[in-house]
Amino acid sequence: MYVSARSDYALRAMLAVAAGTVGGDAATTGGDRKPARPDGPVPAAGGELVKAAALAEAQEIPLSFLQGILVDLRRAGLLLSHRGTEGGYALARPAEEITVGDVLRAVGGSLTTVRGLPAERAGYQGVATGLRDVWLAVHGAIALVVDRTTLADLLTAGHRPAADAPLAGT
Repeated sequence: MYVSARSDYALRAMLAVAAGTVGGDAATTGGDRKPARPDGPVPAAGGELVKAAALAEAQEIPLSFLQGILVDLRRAGLLLSHRGTEGGYALARPAEEITVGDVLRAVGGSLTTVRGLPAERAGYQGVATGLRDVWLAVHGAIALVVDRTTLADLLTAGHRPAADAPLAGT
């Protein structure tokens, strides 16, 4: 599995929003987080909105790149957004309900690709026929880990998803 910068940035941004931290502890954000407006979206995490610029600075992500990622996350129903000077982003659902797989699919499509196509669409002839089964097994193994690991899991101190899954051949 190739993890693109886009996928990495999306997960980092989602974790920062879920943790309620931008540039440090939630208590020391220096105004980077704003209370949700009564007429705006109802955030699932902490009732506050996070500005894109604050996220970009805290996570060292180019703002223009992050803005495109945030649009994809909003369209996928993972983030809520509110415009204006008091606007920003918040989780659309509790962190316990958003998986790493949800975020990866929102910004990158299929978890695994073969020659640019989803693994399910890979087709082979002759001696290479068995490769499709290998790619589907790889896809399944990746999905098993990313679909059972939530943002809340990652925010829990010491959580290591890879340690939970036994590796084949060990």
